[in-house]
Amino acid sequence: MSCKSIVQIYLFFFTALILTSCQNKKAVDVSHIDVDIRIERFDQDLKTLQPDNITKRLPVLEKKYSTFYQDYMEQMLSAGSTSDTAYYANMRLILTNDDFHALKTEVGAAFKDLSNKEGELRDAFKHIKYFYPDVQIPRIISFYSGFTVQVPLGKNYLGIGLDMFLGADSKFYPALRQSIPQYISRRFTPENITPRLIETFVREEMFPEPDDLNSLLDRMIYNGKVMYFMQSVLPEVPDSLIINYTSDQQQWAENHQSDIWGYFLENNLLYESDYMKIQKFLTEAPFTPGIGNRNESAPKLALYTGWQIIREYMERNQNVDLPALMKNTDYQQILTDSRYKP
Repeated sequence: MSCKSIVQIYLFFFTALILTSCQNKKAVDVSHIDVDIRIERFDQDLKTLQPDNITKRLPVLEKKYSTFYQDYMEQMLSAGSTSDTAYYANMRLILTNDDFHALKTEVGAAFKDLSNKEGELRDAFKHIKYFYPDVQIPRIISFYSGFTVQVPLGKNYLGIGLDMFLGADSKFYPALRQSIPQYISRRFTPENITPRLIETFVREEMFPEPDDLNSLLDRMIYNGKVMYFMQSVLPEVPDSLIINYTSDQQQWAENHQSDIWGYFLENNLLYESDYMKIQKFLTEAPFTPGIGNRNESAPKLALYTGWQIIREYMERNQNVDLPALMKNTDYQQILTDSRYKP
């Protein structure tokens, strides 16, 4: 074997060792953490309802599901106030509706067993508990409501709107195009259940967006921290699912990371506080207007860039743990210390 071959093999294994070490360095052992995660199947309990048994069954479900039941009936299903017996008549109408029956059948066929999702959520909350031992894990309740809400967070519960995770090719979604465009419904897949639940819990329960975010940089770093937190507690989930990109959008963002940053700098956008001027870099869209060719650009470029800044920051500041990162609101200093130059 030639010396050149030996050197190439050595470099290959050395590189692999470095990559493995970097990955392992960020991994945490959660095997000793015990969490009780059980998805409560309100959707299956709904299947037991019939027009002639609701006067007996509804009070049982109300007692079992408490606050969620009230929110579901009044806000998600719009059946009326649970304190008004008129909602019994509304429920009879809903239960005999052909579309509602078809949805019930479709959800039942698609989600006979949620044990794999329980496993994913158990692992995610173990990771959250590792970093935040005192966090309170909510009840997790699955349901369907006629496409009103995907992941509601209420008092002591986190909901899974199964009708909004049926798969991108579900027969129901084309009829919803006016209110739910295809670039949104393409993400209504079972694999999105765990990332979207964790994102909702992180954004709304653990780290709500501060009221004092002004500039694009502020919003960029805040969202980057959320993405990094999700990455840390969902170590097996690909980046594209965390940020909700298609594979093409993910590839585009990775290939144009330097161009994106250059665009922000050249157009003096980092410290821009006029939301109308920076909105297109923060919100859901099929692409980012004015950037890239043939509408191929990825959306939410501020979130993506903020995430990369946080990654650089954490790589250069090994003494900073996840709780310290999430507590840090000096967004300018984070950018400076990251030395981000893609």
